[in-house]
This record gives sequence, C-alpha cells and structure tokens, in this order.
Amino acid sequence: MSKIVQFCPLCGSDRNKFFARSEFRGRDVFNRICLNCSLVFQSPCMDDDEAAAFYATEYRLLNEGSMSPTARNMSVQHARAESLAGFARPVIDRLASHLDIGCSMGILLRRFEKEYHCHPVGIEPGEAHRNIARHAGLTVYASLEELEQNERVRFGLISMAHVLEHLPDPVGYLAHLRETLLDPAGWLLIEVPNLYAHDSFETAHLVAYSAHTVQQALGKAGFEVFRLEKHGRPRSAWLPLYITLLARPRSGAQRTYRLHPERWVARKRRLGMLSRHFLEWLFPRWIWKKYEE
Repeated sequence: MSKIVQFCPLCGSDRNKFFARSEFRGRDVFNRICLNCSLVFQSPCMDDDEAAAFYATEYRLLNEGSMSPTARNMSVQHARAESLAGFARPVIDRLASHLDIGCSMGILLRRFEKEYHCHPVGIEPGEAHRNIARHAGLTVYASLEELEQNERVRFGLISMAHVLEHLPDPVGYLAHLRETLLDPAGWLLIEVPNLYAHDSFETAHLVAYSAHTVQQALGKAGFEVFRLEKHGRPRSAWLPLYITLLARPRSGAQRTYRLHPERWVARKRRLGMLSRHFLEWLFPRWIWKKYEE
C-alpha cells in the first residue's frame, strides 16, 4: 500500500482524519473520513501498478478462493441477478440495450436479456470469467477503453453491481458514463456494500459507502436517484448488507448539485456492526444463507 489519498474522492477536500484500522485476510486496511462531506475512503491504498497486479493475480483468489469460477460464486451470482431484476422490474418497463460493468460470467446480462429481450454487452477484466461469458455468446470487453473503441451506441441501462467501491474516482467515472455511454433517458443500476452493516473494509474497496454518500456521489456526477433499498439479498434476509439504487441523468438545468455532509458516521457504523454481531450471535443458524461449495 504505497499511495496516500490526499483529496477526497467525492468532494476533493484535503481535510480528513483517521476513521478505522482493520484487517482483511492478513492485510491491514486503513480508512479515513472526509471532514467536508463525510465520505469514508481507504488511505493508504494500492497505486495503479499495484492494483493492476492485484486484480490480475490475487483478487479472485483472495475473495473467492479460486481464479476460476466456483459453484458457490455462480450460485451467489444467479441469486443476485434475480434480486437486481426484481428491484428494477417495477421501474423499468422496456429496454433495448444493457451494459453490465464487471459482468463476470454474464449471469446478470442473461437475466436482463430474458426479462427485457434487450441487447447485452459486458465489461469484465478477469480473463477466465470473461472467456466463459464470451463462450456463452455474449459480447464482453476487457475494459471500458476497449468497449469505447468498438461500440457506438448509447445504452438504455448501465449496471454496476459491487464495482463502484473499487473505483478511485467514482464521480468522474459516473459522469463519463452519463456523458458518453448512457442514453439521456436511460437508467443506472448500482449496488454497493452498506457501511453500516457490511464489513466494507476490504483491500480492494477504496470507498465505503452509506446510503447518503452513494447518493451524493451520484448527485455530483449528474444523476437523480429514483429508487433506493437497503437489504441483504442474496446473502441474508435479516441484515441490510447492501445498498441498491436506480438513477437516471438529471436535466441540464438541474445539473448543479450541492453536497451535504452526513452526521454521526462513526457512531452509526458502531451501532450497525454491533446490531449485526448481536443478530449473528442470537440466531447463528438463520442469519446467513448457505451456498454449496
């Protein structure tokens, strides 16, 4: 971990302080909180070269136990795809095209293709997972840059499930999607870990979002949130582990956005994690859904 993050990834302020030190599978992870907008972010963190090497050789192994897809991972992805489709269904009537960033094996793309008969396109940097998706007939690129060199369409839906927390410049990335790849009337589907219930502090998680700060990031990037839910699907029916939301671009006249800091972040984190640990202790057999290995 050699990169010191001087400026907040959300508001750009250099005013921050220590928030938490934790251990993730043998690695120390340090997070700070912005004193201007209340975003919690990792610092120090991996620089660009370290991150590229980590995702190429260690990320899947560290988080999933294998560089190749596992039965458990596939089960979780199928269940998450059902959850996300169910979340979008009441809001999105029809879709012509869908871009899934971080599409893995393409399970979410296939689920939305079945739901809406839309054209699916994915981005997946992991070679093994990308090859599986391509073998299934999906168009999947290794990077955003490769996609932009080959695709000239704007998408009716862009989804990013458990991707935003990995990005060093989330606001810039979201704004770029809005400006270049998302249809002006299109939808953005986001899911991130919830700072107040999820462990959150992982080696690859550069930002730890609350419902407040993820909405602030989207607002600053030019989006308006239409639906938001805190839930545990597909891992738990009891714990609000994740934040899922649907947003779409704001009109040009409404593009200016003012950030509002969140209060009592450290207290809410402590109370949320205490509540989670109490439920895990009280109901150890029912709190988590079991998946086959």
